Amino acid sequence: MKNLLIINSRFLTQKLTGTQRYAIEIAKQLLKLIDNKLFVAPKNLHHRKIASDLQVKTTGKLLGHLWEQIELPFYLKKLGNPLLLNLVNTAPIFYRNQIVTIHDLAFLRYPKWFSRKFYYFYRFLIPKIALNSLKIVTVSEFSKKEMVSILNIPEEKVEVVYNAISEKFKHDPSVEKKNYILAVSSLDPRKNLEKLILAFVRLNLKDYKLVIVGSESKIFSSIKIRNLIKENDNVELTGYVSDDKLVKLYQQAKLFVYPSFYEGFGLPPLEAMACGTPVIVSNVTSLPEVCGNAAYYVNPYDINDIARGIETVLKDEELQKELIHKGLKRVSLFSWKKSARRLIKIIEEIRNECF
Repeated sequence: MKNLLIINSRFLTQKLTGTQRYAIEIAKQLLKLIDNKLFVAPKNLHHRKIASDLQVKTTGKLLGHLWEQIELPFYLKKLGNPLLLNLVNTAPIFYRNQIVTIHDLAFLRYPKWFSRKFYYFYRFLIPKIALNSLKIVTVSEFSKKEMVSILNIPEEKVEVVYNAISEKFKHDPSVEKKNYILAVSSLDPRKNLEKLILAFVRLNLKDYKLVIVGSESKIFSSIKIRNLIKENDNVELTGYVSDDKLVKLYQQAKLFVYPSFYEGFGLPPLEAMACGTPVIVSNVTSLPEVCGNAAYYVNPYDINDIARGIETVLKDEELQKELIHKGLKRVSLFSWKKSARRLIKIIEEIRNECF
């Protein structure tokens, strides 16, 4: 079918993390902004309400990677090999007419952070789909440089489409701040929660709690986070929470800290800014690009520097107000509509050149 766009919607069968959130928000915009498209997914849908809104067509009997590598290409062939848009890292290896979104290359930069199974599978898969796609989309200029240097891909083949945040994350000046420091991330070694906890413990802030919103994943290597949490009564792990609960946690937090070692983009700092909370982030990878002048920066490899950053911001109310003001201004630069329009321009250019 000429100019038909198929959107690989396998992300609707997956647990919600930053990459799935990106895919869902972009998909919602594509539904409104582009014609002649079809969302296609395997049958084990997890986000059924969103799938219904997107009018997703389910097809095939297989699930997961098997569906993506075997049944999806077969379905595309029946449709005349239209353009396929993949939004969450993976894609059919041998399908040529496609755009693939690769969020970052952390697994290649730092294999030790991931399970052996995940690492070897992605090391095999990602370079092949990158080579065999018409265009690669990524989420920051930092990640684009990673794609070009690590995968040896021509710069002109990689386009940047930024993340944004849901409208749910918003500032409410009437919400009273509480005495806790917030961190939001999976219990992934690259998120550097171990050093954050050690920095917090070192400060001995008896009137404060460190609240960590996140859960473990089998793709990551084992870490010592749970033992550190058990050893310290004023460190709390909430596990997964709903978006409504997360918004409240952001709004009420005195401070948000994100000392990540490596980010392709990093959504939580922007979510915290949108909710009117001062933000501390690492001074590495994509985070300075994303946060600009609206965050307080620390060296993620230095526990003392993380502790110093927390202490500095907590003690300085004027600095807190300044970071809140700059944060609210910073998040206005990012929107899903703007990102979707950028992606649509890429799609239309490929349609005109190749179809």
